[in-house]
Amino acid sequence: MDRYRFILSGGGTGGHIYPAVAIANELKRRYPDAEFLFVGAKDKMEMEKVPQAGYEIKGLWISGIQRKLTLKNLMFPFKLISSLLEARKIVKQFKPHVAIGTGGFASGPLLRMAESSGVPCVLQEQNSFAGITNKLLAGKADKICVAYDNMERFFPKEKIIKTGNPIRTDLVEVKASKKEATAFFGFDSDKKTVLVLGGSLGARRINQLIEKELEFFVKQGLQVLWQCGKLYHEEYKKHESDTVKVLAFVNRMDLAYAAADVIISRAGAGSVSELCLVGKPVIFIPSPNVAEDHQTQNAKALVAKDAAIMLKENELDAEFENRFSALMKSEAIQEKLGRNIKKMAMPKATEHIVDEIVKLLK
Repeated sequence: MDRYRFILSGGGTGGHIYPAVAIANELKRRYPDAEFLFVGAKDKMEMEKVPQAGYEIKGLWISGIQRKLTLKNLMFPFKLISSLLEARKIVKQFKPHVAIGTGGFASGPLLRMAESSGVPCVLQEQNSFAGITNKLLAGKADKICVAYDNMERFFPKEKIIKTGNPIRTDLVEVKASKKEATAFFGFDSDKKTVLVLGGSLGARRINQLIEKELEFFVKQGLQVLWQCGKLYHEEYKKHESDTVKVLAFVNRMDLAYAAADVIISRAGAGSVSELCLVGKPVIFIPSPNVAEDHQTQNAKALVAKDAAIMLKENELDAEFENRFSALMKSEAIQEKLGRNIKKMAMPKATEHIVDEIVKLLK
């Protein structure tokens, strides 16, 4: 049977949307005649990103609970009831063979209604500290695909399958030589290059750090490939020089990774999974402004295996130069970090997740 119907939900951030789209793409590759429907939150980025990826999406009137008492919180019970009723109607009409949730608020009502209708459910948790929606759904899910060890803290052990996170392999397969890659960015291949990644929008604290340390980098004879994000490009492009390239967005991530000797990055689940595949020494600066501080937990999971360095935002002024200098002075530490982070790569994650979904079709 090729006319399977798959319903997927994941959103709020790219970290939830991208895995859902990657899973759908792999299912579509295996079952070209299958039908797909995404369900998201009406005012979130999935309503734009999912159609761009070629899939239909329906929106629910749902949002998360704010940490302080607000009018939005008073609306939450009404939004939840509305979303559960709408999700039930969607499930009834679409009749999916499997429901897949990758986190985000909209996946809660959808998977709850799918499960209560007897539809097999698969969860995919990207982070080392599980999100609230997946924790609430775990008891009724058939399988839970994770990227980290010790996830039985959050989920029933017998349901957990360690698959890794879906990765944009086309972006991270480092096929180009360092010479080609540095030439692409107008750099000298004989000099060491620091790649700075703050996400597509940018990370204010990382940008402030890099601006402050530019002279320090130059004195060490380093080149800086600085992806500052589109929100900050106007502010920082004045620092562009022969040894500093300031980009709003990196269109050729494969070449950026090939050019890099050391990488400074946020610690979102997708970034961490990609950087494991790249296998270069990384300094993670986790964002403290995310749910359950999951970026810090993601980075700690690598630090525990001697696979990365982590600096919290409040440590940067006191610690950055010392920790960075120690790393750059020691080829042995650079090699160890690169080797250990590479060991944690799971490049076939998407296929393994889909293998588990396929088992439920049988």
